[in-house]
Amino acid sequence: MANTIYIEYDFTVSPLQPASDILIAELGEAGFESFVENETGVLAYVQKDEWSEKCMDFIAILKNPEFTFEYKVREIEQENWNATWERNFSPIQVGDQCVVRAPFHEKPEVAYDIVIEPKMSFGTGHHETTHMMLQFVLEHDFKEKTVLDMGSGTGVLAILAAMKGAKKVDAIDIDNWCYLNAKENVERNGVGQVSVFEGDAQLLGGTAYDIILANINRNILLEDIPKYVQNLAPNGILFVSGFYKDDISIISEKCKACGLKFEKNLQRNDWVAVKYVF
Repeated sequence: MANTIYIEYDFTVSPLQPASDILIAELGEAGFESFVENETGVLAYVQKDEWSEKCMDFIAILKNPEFTFEYKVREIEQENWNATWERNFSPIQVGDQCVVRAPFHEKPEVAYDIVIEPKMSFGTGHHETTHMMLQFVLEHDFKEKTVLDMGSGTGVLAILAAMKGAKKVDAIDIDNWCYLNAKENVERNGVGQVSVFEGDAQLLGGTAYDIILANINRNILLEDIPKYVQNLAPNGILFVSGFYKDDISIISEKCKACGLKFEKNLQRNDWVAVKYVF
């Protein structure tokens, strides 16, 4: 596959929060695929073919007088992504059991050591939504469970579910680069019970899953929750994230209409992850 050209936006943000979170959410809606948060702001990436010089005109947070934004723009090829990643990535520790790290980091003494190379894929654990979903996986019993990871990105949630004893994990992402990257990360972590697929909820057939993980965005969740529920086994559990605290009510209404009930939510800054059960 030929190298895709990406446009990198290097944002300096002041104050950092909640401006960085809102910026990432709005850029995601505008087609940006990957983000790296650092001490001064956010690096954001969009495919050049999907990019317009006027795209920043539609990012509302940039016009908010409560925050200051500056940014630089440059082209970057996928083959240079790992160098960018290494400059900006530090290991992520989730509780005292799990670390998400790159191969060049020292091996930690934890129960679940996840090694990934992101290669333009979302889901390293830096972002609040991924971190909270990892927390949920750590809290729950996955032994001998069948699991679906929708919008799998790097595959980090699927990998942790497998490490926790899931007997079958299907990871699905619509982005080709995420699909390829998740396959690499699954092999790197030796979790053979994880199968990776390229596509969206239309791929879901008659498989019944004990647990479904979906870290996407609000609009996709609202559209696809009925499809997820059709694929939940009796007494199944749905974990969702990718939206703000204020969106819990509308997500819960959709889940309730599909026969699910709210059980618990986690929160980091304004982002939430929520557990629903039959």
